[in-house]
Amino acid sequence: MADIEELLRLEQIDRNIFRGIHAPSILARTFGGQVAGQALRSAVSTVDDPFVVHSLHGYFLRPGDTKSDTVFLVDRIRDGRSFCTRRVNGVQDGEVIFTMSASFQRPQDGIEHAEAMPPHVSPEAVPDALLALPGDVRTVPDMRLLMDEWADWDIRVVPQAETLQQPGQAVHQQVWFRHRKPLPDDYQMHVSALAYMSDMTLLTSARVAHPGIDTQTASLDHAMWFLRPFRADEWLLYDQQSPSAGGGRALTSGRIFTRSGVLAAVVMQEGLMRFPR
Repeated sequence: MADIEELLRLEQIDRNIFRGIHAPSILARTFGGQVAGQALRSAVSTVDDPFVVHSLHGYFLRPGDTKSDTVFLVDRIRDGRSFCTRRVNGVQDGEVIFTMSASFQRPQDGIEHAEAMPPHVSPEAVPDALLALPGDVRTVPDMRLLMDEWADWDIRVVPQAETLQQPGQAVHQQVWFRHRKPLPDDYQMHVSALAYMSDMTLLTSARVAHPGIDTQTASLDHAMWFLRPFRADEWLLYDQQSPSAGGGRALTSGRIFTRSGVLAAVVMQEGLMRFPR
């Protein structure tokens, strides 16, 4: 996989048109997080300081071609004093494969509260996917895929035995992650990198309650709320749940905490989760 900085270094073709490179991949279709991260990066490039993204809502409309670049068309919906809004369409071969709306806010003061970090084990207590034995698939789901496709990311799925299951929860999964190499001191880069990373492992949480059952899986829509500053090259805990699965779809959610316990972001995603045809 290409370096995250290279993937997010978009070519500006016109004032509101950007091109994101494709990357060598073993996946059958373009990784959804790559499209979302590049789409957000293109939107960020049209917004002036001090506005910072606080939410995005995206839909994956068609599978992307891993051998093709993606062109992003940005529509400047609104530029206000406190908020500005952008709509982005990701296009390949003349067809929209991803559409996203993103909202940006000028920093302001208001009430403050946040959920506490849930019980967890430290990332050092979980095996590094790259260091675990290739034949041992018990510690990390889809380990071979994680090792081959995202070697630049340190991804550590907490074993279920170490994850506290809350009463009434259908599924609970925890994942520690961080970019292995230091990233630039550019917060917009870290925001786009988190959008990229947020699509990774979240849908797999729905399969925790159904071990050994094969499903056809694909992201359908993706929403994120960026709540507090963070760095994507420092440990982040992805606390994931799947409150419901049915009708060939699964709903998943995730809260992302810094290692110090700060709630940095919240993610919601619905994905295809049907039996293979």
